[in-house]
Amino acid sequence: MTINRLLITGAGGALGKIARAHYQGRFPHLRLSDRVGMDPSRAGEEIVQCDLVERDRVEEMLMGVNAVIHFGGQPVEADWDTVINSNLIGAINLFEGARKAGVERIIFASSNHAIGMHARANTIDHACEPRPDTRYGLSKAFGEDLGRLYAYKHGIRSMNIRIGSCFPKPFDARSLSSWLSFRDLCQLLDIGLEAEYQFEILYGVSNNPTSWWDNSNAERLGYKPVDTAEDYRAEVEHLTFDNPVGEALQGGMYGAEEFSGDLTTLTKKR
Repeated sequence: MTINRLLITGAGGALGKIARAHYQGRFPHLRLSDRVGMDPSRAGEEIVQCDLVERDRVEEMLMGVNAVIHFGGQPVEADWDTVINSNLIGAINLFEGARKAGVERIIFASSNHAIGMHARANTIDHACEPRPDTRYGLSKAFGEDLGRLYAYKHGIRSMNIRIGSCFPKPFDARSLSSWLSFRDLCQLLDIGLEAEYQFEILYGVSNNPTSWWDNSNAERLGYKPVDTAEDYRAEVEHLTFDNPVGEALQGGMYGAEEFSGDLTTLTKKR
């Protein structure tokens, strides 16, 4: 696939900035979108300020685009109205606009919180049952299924990366299992733009020995993580949650917030 114009939504956010720097100068046109202001455009870049709930603006923004990296939307847990508008309606507008514009592939920034109610005692893979831990996590599970619809019904190649804890380095004991380095994130984005697939779910996680996620599906597509959280174990392994639910679930404190279920049922060893 030849990419002449790549769109990055949420380009003003933390991970959007990483992707912007990674792809600067690699394609003839790099279109950068966010609802907030961004740094001034550089050579080969185009800045588009757009809220994803504005359907007409989204459709205009997608014209002439070959591929999309979708980081846009609400990045953390929030109330229902915020999540619905930013992450559900926004994603619908993006995928439908992409269909109308003839976009060939979309890399969707999903989240480990789409499966956060799985127990840490169990290893899961890309085909596991979605178990969102929050309204935010539910919106990411919805985005994955939206990609499935547009992949199989409309032919848009859809890659969904369930991003773990993507920060400069691990920051607590949980992130020793879930950490994703910026270098490994960019490698996964490259795979999303270059590999042959129709619809895939991958885990955004580095080479962490204590990971709960079987990422063989990503490895099948060529993923070879270069970083590991083990390099930081001594710094953070003592930083645990003072909450039994947060310690038991893969989603950590996202799973513990507002929890009123049966932890025993959730944590049965499979």
